[in-house]
Amino acid sequence: MTTLDSFALSGKVALVTGAGQGLGQGMALALAGAGADIAGLDRGPSAATGEALRALGRRYQEVVCDLRAASVDDLNAIVTDCVRELGRLDILVNNAGIIRRTPAIDFSQADWDDVLQINLRAAFFLAQAAARAMIPQGGGKIINIASMLSFQGGILVPSYTAAKSGLAGLTRALANEWAGHGVNVNAIAPGYMATENTAALRADPERAPAILARIPAGRWGEPADLQGAVVFLASAASDYVHGAILPVDGGWLTR
Repeated sequence: MTTLDSFALSGKVALVTGAGQGLGQGMALALAGAGADIAGLDRGPSAATGEALRALGRRYQEVVCDLRAASVDDLNAIVTDCVRELGRLDILVNNAGIIRRTPAIDFSQADWDDVLQINLRAAFFLAQAAARAMIPQGGGKIINIASMLSFQGGILVPSYTAAKSGLAGLTRALANEWAGHGVNVNAIAPGYMATENTAALRADPERAPAILARIPAGRWGEPADLQGAVVFLASAASDYVHGAILPVDGGWLTR
C-alpha cells in the first residue's frame, strides 16, 4: 500500500449529520470523493448534496431528522436504517450543530436546551449507536466537529461553549474506551468559517473586522478547508490517532 492508498475510502460507508449545506455538505463531498458512500442526515431534504454525490458515482441515502426533537430510539434507528440500506457503517461525522447568541445574564432555558440537545446529546447517542455497529465488524471512525470554543470561552454563546467543550471531553473519553476495539474517535475544531451559522457575525460592522484581524491566515475558512482533515481522520492513514482534536482555524489558536 502506498501512502496515498491509505487515504482511500472505497467500499466504506459514512453517516454525516448536517449534510445538507455548509461544512457537512463539504465533508460529505470529500468523503465521497475518496470513495465512500454517504448517508446524509439533515433536518430537511438534502437533494443538492445527493445529486452532487451521485454525480461522483457514490450511493446516497437521504435521512431527514430534526435532531432537536430526536429521541435516543430515533438515533438508534437512524444507524440501523443506514446499515440496512447501505450494508454497513464505517464512519460517523457528528457535524450538525446550532448556535444561539445572547448575553449569559439573559440566556433562556430553551436556547440552552436546544444547543445542548443537538450539539452534545445527539452526538453522544449517535456515536454510541455507531460504535455498536462498528465494533462487531472490527472497527470504524467517529469524527466529532468541535470548535475553537472547545478551548476558549467565547462571548455571548454560553450553551455553545458548554456543548463544544463537552464534545472535546467526550471525544477523549470515547477514544479511551473504544480504541482497543478498533474504533478511532477524534475531532476537528474549525475556526471562523463562512457558513450560515456565522452570517450575522460576518455582517457585524464591529466584530467581523476584529475577528478577521486576529486570524493569521487573513481570511475566514471555507467548507473546503475541512476536506483534507476529515478524509485523514476517516481513513487508514489515522489508524494510530485516538482522542485528538485537530484545529483547522487559520492559526486562530496560536494568537
